Amino acid sequence: MKKILSILLLSALIIGCKTTANKESGTTSSVSSTEEDFKYYFKGTGNEPFWGIKIGNEEIVFTSLIPGKEKLVFPAVEAIKAMDANVKMYKVSNESASATITIQQLDCQDSMSGAISPYSVKVEIKNNSELETKKLSGCGKYLTDYRLHDIWVLEELNGYKVFATDFQREFPRLEINSTENRFSGFGGCNSITGQIFFEKDVLRFTKVISTLMACAPGNKEGDFLKALQSTTTYSIGNNQLTLSNPSGKLAIFKKVD
Repeated sequence: MKKILSILLLSALIIGCKTTANKESGTTSSVSSTEEDFKYYFKGTGNEPFWGIKIGNEEIVFTSLIPGKEKLVFPAVEAIKAMDANVKMYKVSNESASATITIQQLDCQDSMSGAISPYSVKVEIKNNSELETKKLSGCGKYLTDYRLHDIWVLEELNGYKVFATDFQREFPRLEINSTENRFSGFGGCNSITGQIFFEKDVLRFTKVISTLMACAPGNKEGDFLKALQSTTTYSIGNNQLTLSNPSGKLAIFKKVD
């Protein structure tokens, strides 16, 4: 009997250690993934041959199965933007290679998985010792800032602090899902939902839908929704989310989750 109890106790200890290790491992993996996603704001891939591109504020990394181009790291550069379409071009070079990367907002289907991405990507790349340029095509997407993924309650609107009396029941709030690029919340009178459009240095709230409950006189929900739909950029710091456009700050929220 004592031997059986000893075996059971030993088994419990082993299982407990494994569970703890798995939890620690999972936490570390999650943090690393988040930091990786924040380091790069755009990722693209292509097939035949397989290749990938990661664009960040500090570097642009190209990887592939092409001999001599397995991994090339370029210093980050500012995008050259088209005037009449959402097209961006990056011209990069280092001591051994050069490349031109073109990103266009255009639905793109992966040739192997069939998955649809919102951007098409073209890469023209060559080593400095080569005469011919390798032309590649694929699909990609912007990686929405994971820090947006939270619940935010309105503190200031159009430069003024808001009060409970400005709204019917409670302060407006946003619950942003950065993984699915959508949001929901409360506008100050009605429930609201919509989508977010994200690119580097760009944030827009689109396809905003609200319930149709009548609001009390003086309720500032209309002003709040107008500010939301006028947003073009943002900043995050000190547990605050600030929404802005070229005219200035539109709304400031406090993180509550």
